[in-house]
Amino acid sequence: MESSNWILIKHVFIFLFFFLNPSMSTTFSSTPKSPLNLVVSHTKALHQNYTALSDFRLINRRILRDCSSSNPYVKVNISSNSGLSDDEFVTVTVTGVSKPRDGDWVAMISPSNSNAETCLLNGIYYLQTGDTAKLPLLCHYPVKAQYLKNDPDYLSCKNKECKKEQNGKCSVTTCTGSLEFHVINIRSDIEFVLFSGGFLNPCLVGRSTPVGFTNPKKPLYGHLSSIDSTSTSMRLTWVSGDKEPQQVRYGDGKTITSAVTTFSQADMCSSALPSPAKDFGWHDPGYIHSALMTGLKPSTAYSYRYGSNSVDWSEQIKFSTPPAGGSDELKFISFGDMGKTPLDASEEHYIQPGALSVIKAIANEVSTNNVNSVFHIGDISYATGFLAEWDFFLHLINPVASRVSYMTAIGNHERDYIDSGSVYITPDSGGECGVPYETYFPMPTSAKDKPWYSIEQASVHFTVISTEHDWSINSEQYAWMKKDMASVNRQHTPWLIFMGHRPMYTSNNGFSSKDKNFINAVEPLLLANKVDLVLFGHVHNYERTCSVYQNKCKAMPIKDKNGVDIYDNKNYSAPVHAVIGMAGFSLDKVSNNADSWSLKRISEFGYLRAHATRNDLNLEFVTSDTKEVKDSFRITK
Repeated sequence: MESSNWILIKHVFIFLFFFLNPSMSTTFSSTPKSPLNLVVSHTKALHQNYTALSDFRLINRRILRDCSSSNPYVKVNISSNSGLSDDEFVTVTVTGVSKPRDGDWVAMISPSNSNAETCLLNGIYYLQTGDTAKLPLLCHYPVKAQYLKNDPDYLSCKNKECKKEQNGKCSVTTCTGSLEFHVINIRSDIEFVLFSGGFLNPCLVGRSTPVGFTNPKKPLYGHLSSIDSTSTSMRLTWVSGDKEPQQVRYGDGKTITSAVTTFSQADMCSSALPSPAKDFGWHDPGYIHSALMTGLKPSTAYSYRYGSNSVDWSEQIKFSTPPAGGSDELKFISFGDMGKTPLDASEEHYIQPGALSVIKAIANEVSTNNVNSVFHIGDISYATGFLAEWDFFLHLINPVASRVSYMTAIGNHERDYIDSGSVYITPDSGGECGVPYETYFPMPTSAKDKPWYSIEQASVHFTVISTEHDWSINSEQYAWMKKDMASVNRQHTPWLIFMGHRPMYTSNNGFSSKDKNFINAVEPLLLANKVDLVLFGHVHNYERTCSVYQNKCKAMPIKDKNGVDIYDNKNYSAPVHAVIGMAGFSLDKVSNNADSWSLKRISEFGYLRAHATRNDLNLEFVTSDTKEVKDSFRITK
């Protein structure tokens, strides 16, 4: 048994190494209305520097001063004082500033009764770690923030006001600045707070009047998932501020009532160092509703809406069921490591600069009715303990996930935390430990915290695993993997695709890019069961291998007349691996000195587009900005 002192030292060391190290990027037709089409997709440059560690992520680690008495004229006003809609841009105007400075910034805080002053009692938690500063800055972390200098007229004081006259002349002149914030319905009221001194030396200056949402109980962010291989049922999951059951009305007059659940701070993980999810990153998730639409037909279009007469209804939305297992043709999209990009110029604790362009490109494909399903393989929202960001992620993917089956695999940023039962003891989930992920994305798994499953669509059997749960040879998950893949009827579903988060093959040599123990345990199963294609994320670029086993090419593809690599699996030799973690997080550079098994390496944002028939599995890496196909390969039988 470890001593209490050693446990404390271990936790502090792990936190300092993993959480404070900025280089740890890899471990760490009725379409719903959306501002996605109202903003440009090229916001990556704006947010590129806020992917990993930024000053904003550390504001709760700073001593807070109060400057309000020295700024008697300051007022913070919001354009929507009468109530916020579910999705809008609000203008926050700061007036009465005597001297504009570079370090003036505005934070959006929710709920508004959160303490925006020094939270003295919480300092006791940090004493356990040897941190004696007056911490944290806020009892509740801001959802987002912007520097007032984002208003190009602010620092020059172009917009002036006279606050005091003397002898007919203005003796006191103040300056004004305005910012636009994208706000979505997160159910609790919000407040905008003005600070000076930048993120490193924050000083509270003034606060707005709190403003709430017009309908905090509104049903929102509906997303679909498959429950089995028949495609005769689809699960719809959505979020509301209402705990009473609601309904889904779909098809020709069918109605189904929702089951309702939620989670609390008590469900979050923590350690000697309080996790964001347990402490300053918590935000009430409201109530998560889920309902099963039954009696459907595969490969068929339907419409639905969800809600109730008491809290309002969603719009009427069209969706399509995927093809049933055993049928001929499937078109799916897959990617990992997406997260979300702000639709305004805000800084957040964690930003994935490419997410917006990628989801817009996928939404365009879905709108053409040319996509049957989506597979998002780990690192889903990157909320990592800052719970309000799950709402922003669900809002971002809604144009896609509300129309086709949106299947997921768990990643390190959903599950890993110290002493929580995860394979890896990094604090990557921020204390979430898989609870929000499994609540928002109920997959067809056998039990809670066993997030592995398989599903068949058309000619493909998908085996989806968790690289974050025990996969060793004597584990429950290993036994399941072995049984699942051995039971595949290749006459029924010729293709076997294996999915998880952490890769076996990557040219990226960063910390935790790959785990030799995982490879040694699981790779033989892939070969024994003649897995055709292996898809992983975690490393933030695109990479494709030869038919590889134990770091050696067992077969090489042959190029056709169009230069497309063809893998002949009539004479099966080994799986083809592809890393597809390029859907949002800041990209990892590709290696110029890769091993011989690495055939293609691309560091651009995008996604994998797949088209499976019974004889061919065609795959393309599509860049999100230009829609250009940068890599094509085909596996044949």
